[in-house]
Amino acid sequence: MSELIEARAVTKSYPSGLERLQVLRGLDLQVAASEMVSITGVSGVGKTTLIHLLAGIDKPDSGEVLFDGQSIYDMEPRELAAFRNQSIGLVFQFHYLLPEFTALENVEMPLRIARKAARHVTGKAALLLGEVGLKERMHHKPNALSGGERQRVAVARALVSDPKLLLADEPTGNLDAETGEGIVELLFRLNQERGLTTVIVTHNEGLARRCRKPMRLEAGRLKALSES
Repeated sequence: MSELIEARAVTKSYPSGLERLQVLRGLDLQVAASEMVSITGVSGVGKTTLIHLLAGIDKPDSGEVLFDGQSIYDMEPRELAAFRNQSIGLVFQFHYLLPEFTALENVEMPLRIARKAARHVTGKAALLLGEVGLKERMHHKPNALSGGERQRVAVARALVSDPKLLLADEPTGNLDAETGEGIVELLFRLNQERGLTTVIVTHNEGLARRCRKPMRLEAGRLKALSES
């Protein structure tokens, strides 16, 4: 399988008082097309930092991130923003839905930002909400949905642009065990049925080990979870 996304010798640090806190230290990662990779590790080790770098939200101090063989940080800001909108789906611990809009309108948002035709936008968003089990709830606003339903809306929104890569940062971290398991099963189903390349960050090692390639972030670098 060819690599869809690859991090090469990535370093990242942040100001900490008079010094800098080194978070990632020459990190390498290869994710093949259709692969499902998990990344676990203790709090504060840099898992979210890594997700932000893979998504082009933040820049590394050194090293590079390649997507389909192209360095994403060689892109101009407008090109990088379009790349994120079209090629990367993001799901976070908190759903970040817009409270004044319905579930359907929230899912439509990335396509509206990309100026897609209105008829296409609504039909695509409705189809995805049906796929994640929310056909009967699409006209409800977030405050009328349960935590699990809101996270399913967030997953549908992440998928509406048909991204090649889904990045999920602690997608079950704000949910109870039963609801979280439903989100996990949804992500596995999407990977299997769509061949959707997926990287999941999680504290749950049981979930992590279910993925084809379970990794652990430790001392700024990744290694196979079985080596930890």
